[in-house]
Amino acid sequence: MSQIETQSIILFDGVCNFCNGSVNFIIERDSRNRFKFAPLQSDSGQELLSQYGLNQIDLDSVILIEDNQTFMRSTAALRVAKHLDGWWSWFSIFLIVPAAIRDFFYKLFAKYRYKLFGKTEACMMPTPELRARFLS
Repeated sequence: MSQIETQSIILFDGVCNFCNGSVNFIIERDSRNRFKFAPLQSDSGQELLSQYGLNQIDLDSVILIEDNQTFMRSTAALRVAKHLDGWWSWFSIFLIVPAAIRDFFYKLFAKYRYKLFGKTEACMMPTPELRARFLS
């Protein structure tokens, strides 16, 4: 299995409408092109999960791989926010709240995200302009 470059990769649920919207939100606010993306369901996503020993992970978590470390759920989301343009980086202040408290709310939202925002039959297809930001 090949080693995939793992500097700032976001793994997300590719069939979740909210998750796909979040990826678009991040891309629009990532002027330095720091982040690359892969759906958890993709070959690249599965390879990275295996590489980091996360292959038993539920698809209810966003995963950030940064400097060969993995971050999940609210920690991943807040670490991503830290690098976004504008005032979004201020949300990283919530990293001082214990992860157990943050993740309680994260998991609650994740449990109902399909009911609230829906689900697609297949992972999103990036536009030709954005294709380089996605791992294949």
